[in-house]
Amino acid sequence: MATEILTRTLLALAITGVGVGAYGLANRYVLRRAAHKTRGLETFHPGAPAILYFTTPACAPCKTIQRPAIIEVQKTLEYDVQVIEVNASSQTDMADYWGVLSVPTTFIIDKTGQPRHINHGVTSARELIKQIEMYKN
Repeated sequence: MATEILTRTLLALAITGVGVGAYGLANRYVLRRAAHKTRGLETFHPGAPAILYFTTPACAPCKTIQRPAIIEVQKTLEYDVQVIEVNASSQTDMADYWGVLSVPTTFIIDKTGQPRHINHGVTSARELIKQIEMYKN
């Protein structure tokens, strides 16, 4: 009985590890594909980091959690952070171009215009600030 529990636990850990690894590789792939992309960044001003934020009007977490978190980021940071919001339902070609499969999705764009992080789903203000701070200089 104990060996069966141990075997199942190890199998669950292995499956979890493979899943986490695959998620990390998928994020790296999307970021690599997004490197040097400029479409959607026409309003980006070099010198300040940006959040490229994909949302839809029907996305409840976008309105109730993600948008307030982005507003908090803007208020908390002592320097300008640009927010570029894209309606993924009316600009499906833009979402496809950036590889967005679900909303909310946020890309952290460094001050030179390069995407550095991608967040699938809701991301806290604290996490966004941490990601932006890595590339502010």
